[in-house]
Amino acid sequence: MRVGLLTEGGYPYATGDARVWCDRLVRGLAQHEFEVYALSRGPGQEGAGWGELPRHVGRVCTAPLWGEPEPRRGGWGGRRQRRRFAEHFGELAAAISAPYGSGVPHGSGVPHGSGVPGRSTDQADRFANGLHGLADLAGEYGGLSAALRSEDAVRALERACRTLGAPHGAQRARVADLLTVTEALERALRPLSLDWYGDGAGGDPGLSGVDLCHAATGGAAVLPGLLAKRRFGTPLLLTEYGVRLRECYLAGAAGAEGGRPLSGPVRSLLTAFHGRLAAEAYARADLITPGNTHTRRWQERCGADRERLRTVYPGMDAARFAEVGEQGAAPPEGDDRTLVWVGRIEPPKDVIALLHAFAEVRRWQPDARLRIIETRRGEDPEPDGYPAHCRALAEHLFPDEAADAHSAGDNPVSFERLGDPEVPTLADAYGAGGVVVLSSVVEGFPVGLVEAMFCGRATVSTDVGAVCEVIGGTGLVVPPRNPRALADACLALLSDVERCARLGAAARARALELFTVEQNVAAFRGIYLELMSHCPVPREEVGEGGGPLPFARPAEAHVPGRWTAGRDGDGFGHRLPGPAASRPAPEHTPTWAGPPPREPLGVGPRPSEEGA
Repeated sequence: MRVGLLTEGGYPYATGDARVWCDRLVRGLAQHEFEVYALSRGPGQEGAGWGELPRHVGRVCTAPLWGEPEPRRGGWGGRRQRRRFAEHFGELAAAISAPYGSGVPHGSGVPHGSGVPGRSTDQADRFANGLHGLADLAGEYGGLSAALRSEDAVRALERACRTLGAPHGAQRARVADLLTVTEALERALRPLSLDWYGDGAGGDPGLSGVDLCHAATGGAAVLPGLLAKRRFGTPLLLTEYGVRLRECYLAGAAGAEGGRPLSGPVRSLLTAFHGRLAAEAYARADLITPGNTHTRRWQERCGADRERLRTVYPGMDAARFAEVGEQGAAPPEGDDRTLVWVGRIEPPKDVIALLHAFAEVRRWQPDARLRIIETRRGEDPEPDGYPAHCRALAEHLFPDEAADAHSAGDNPVSFERLGDPEVPTLADAYGAGGVVVLSSVVEGFPVGLVEAMFCGRATVSTDVGAVCEVIGGTGLVVPPRNPRALADACLALLSDVERCARLGAAARARALELFTVEQNVAAFRGIYLELMSHCPVPREEVGEGGGPLPFARPAEAHVPGRWTAGRDGDGFGHRLPGPAASRPAPEHTPTWAGPPPREPLGVGPRPSEEGA
């Protein structure tokens, strides 16, 4: 089948989110043909170029979600166009500025006045009508970028915010806030104006020619899939390994976007928009595959139907950790009293709490050591001096120690960087100690924890994100922001080598069962076939009731050869014996309205049967 892979800020670029997972998925499903429709987040990502693409990636279409929009065909400013735009954008603005029930976060997708999670029917319909109305308008007049940044858009948003009953945050929006919101909405809605959509009748079919749309993340990447489903009936699969709505809440709490502080009204309106968009995507997707139960709870809270949710853990490459993992949980001699922390040194990782916990560990285990191995690359920016603060605290808590008066002092805490001679690879980093520690206060899916499990290491983790789901019963879990509990758990494992070995072996077995690339690819292989079994043909081929017409395009139409041509060139079907003139025409001859069939990958020309 032909799969349209929708991404934002990742594949096929050499840098970005979910890039590695998408690459493994595409390479693992080589029997399908992929078309990639990618949205980039910044000039640095586009400057880094693309990664190496496999041969069965037929095409790649890209568009930026940053900078000034590209000029499109046609013009803007006619009275009819402006009237229609004001109507559709007014519907969307009214939906994102609508009030919510007490105690429910604005923008969460929960219905006003109801006590259960779900979709607000009135406001969800208004949002959907406004969204798809804008999409139709963009298709007719060549884009909406100018209109979304026009005075008409600002005035429509202002009217919605001044409506009686609007949330207090929206009512306090000033002109500068409205300008910021409309600019952000223009970028978020930029996929509506792209030329990725065809009509399936000649020319470049675009998304109208794919059999399945697979959105690799939420947010703006889902918009092309929503349009393809509405216009062409293309099944939509949505995969989220990190909830985009949660990221918007965290970004709003941080109070900055693109280096500029955000006011309260701006945060309120933007989170409301992303909440409505998430609810719309969850309502329209044929199947949703969260990466863990933590993500699944967010989706259910935003109105996703449990019957269309199926957890698929992200696949990771276990081969590069095989050598360390197969050696067992025994660290190198002398390192069995060593704690290892691996990751990016930034505030959510709470390295400060880890250092205070290690001070307590040293009181009871004087020969214990802590190795902090940073995975930040040289070109990545350092997060506001936080690593320097951690190093200063370590020097204050742990002065250099010397065995005697003639030896050089040595600090029990070492800060290293991945790629140094002592830790050239991740496997070497996790294998450098007896216990791996995760001290985060915010975490989604803990990738580093799974890597430690592949290496057969016992772990001590804080109870955040999907940590408990990943660990199962193969490690110790403590509350976050509790150095005393973290120290007690580390001491319990450092003093019991046999227990470390048992937990490490169990952790490796669990990781190999649940978190490998093979299980991930196998799960999506079945999901693709399941979705196509419910909608096996293009939407143009419908029966009398408006549903799909079964067997309108027979299987042999996909195989090149003489029999793929119709009897009179009108369709596909078996070649019947006898001359064409003597065969009566069937009463119902199915035809196919899409582009001509393509030769499947890996199948060469079939030898002619002449003279057989």
